[in-house]
Amino acid sequence: MGKPTGFLEYERTETAAAAPLERIKNFNEFHGGLTAEKRCEQAARCMDCGVPFCQNGKLIGGMISGCPLNNLIPEWNELLWRGKNEQALMRLLETNNFPEFTSRVCPALCEKACICGIHDDPVTVRENERSIIEYAFSNKLIKPRIPETRSGKSIAVIGSGPAGLAAADSLNRRGHTVTVFERSDRAGGLLMYGIPNMKLEKDIVSRRTALMELEGVEFCTSCDVGNDITAQQILDEFDAVILACGSSQARDINAPGRDAQGIHFAVDFLKATTKSLLDSELKDGNYISAKDKNVVVIGGGDTGNDCVGTAVRHGCKSVTQLEMMPKLPDTRAANNPFPEYPRVCKTDYGQEEAIAVFGSDPRIYETTVKEFVKDENGNLSGIKTVKVRFENKDGKRVMTEVEGSEQTLPCELCLIAAGFTGCQSYIADAFGVELNARTNVSTEAGGFATSAEKVFTAGDMHIGQSLVVRAIREGRDCAAAVDKYLMGYTNL
Repeated sequence: MGKPTGFLEYERTETAAAAPLERIKNFNEFHGGLTAEKRCEQAARCMDCGVPFCQNGKLIGGMISGCPLNNLIPEWNELLWRGKNEQALMRLLETNNFPEFTSRVCPALCEKACICGIHDDPVTVRENERSIIEYAFSNKLIKPRIPETRSGKSIAVIGSGPAGLAAADSLNRRGHTVTVFERSDRAGGLLMYGIPNMKLEKDIVSRRTALMELEGVEFCTSCDVGNDITAQQILDEFDAVILACGSSQARDINAPGRDAQGIHFAVDFLKATTKSLLDSELKDGNYISAKDKNVVVIGGGDTGNDCVGTAVRHGCKSVTQLEMMPKLPDTRAANNPFPEYPRVCKTDYGQEEAIAVFGSDPRIYETTVKEFVKDENGNLSGIKTVKVRFENKDGKRVMTEVEGSEQTLPCELCLIAAGFTGCQSYIADAFGVELNARTNVSTEAGGFATSAEKVFTAGDMHIGQSLVVRAIREGRDCAAAVDKYLMGYTNL
């Protein structure tokens, strides 16, 4: 192991975040960095446990515990502590194609499974990872790795989110010729337009896709397969196809008044803001503005939090976040033991900012929408809500309304962040692949081949809405399946 007494000598120190009232003035990332010496101390806290749950990445109690990529965390933490940054980078890249993404947007499943965290604070795994990869980029250790020989096989990847990029990157390095098709004007998918700039600045995404282009991957943007080009054209031209289009069918809220003007899906709100920010620093006005509006966000997850943080930056009049489920406990419950993922309440950056601006937590729990209220012109003017409770009836969990708990919130902009119900069917229909009951592309258990010849799938389109880190793992594993299909064996 590295420093045997590191976890006893050093306390967890995280990089400082800009104060909420300061960081909302722009859409930039807002975390600083530690000195090289302090970062080495943080790496020294890693104990190299006999059973390092941090890199387990398995389902425990129905939730993922540890890193789905099985990152070699104790190994590169030791190398980081010893100041061997180049060797640490080599170990990191063994399992992760894009550490610059996961070290920014992953919820750090590794840290939740860190044994040091049972009785103390866990190791700063995610920040250590970010330090390694950014040191590598800053010191020109990341260079194009161009295959010496090509296999003569060609693969089309439909979708340039984390799963598509990981599959393309892995297959290109194997020597196959890869073309990535993206319907948006910029490559990156979810990474580019689904995650706000303050969590992942877009030059970080462009830096990686530019590197992949130098390595031989071709990107075809503003090309909607199934509309701009037919599936048959793709099948005729390429030896294999990977569908990695995400789980982008947003879940709607079917309540009276849903046709009111001023109701938008969260993904459309976030994408429009990011695109306008990149195109013109928001000067073109081509986005859904929350300025001077009472905003209600429906959904208590990460996307809902992103909407809160974005609305605050727009200059909203107020912001409220509705959550149908009860508030989670502040500490682990007895029925949620380590190393299960801790089901505890967290206050994320957007909520912190809303508290700083408006003086109270924007979240209202155990509440759902009963009606969207329209004015005489059909514009949204309010949202009628009702409290709910969950009860067990005949072995099933049933939601019931609490009588007399209705209230109406002022609202001119409502953002629906209630999750996704599966892939958009037109691309699946175009390639003739079967969908399962959850409207994800169907494969055999543990496999990636679809019901259509030479067509594979990966990422959220395959497993449903999940995390960037799981999408990368999906892309890597799918690449191995495609490689074996084309070559008869794989070393991926």
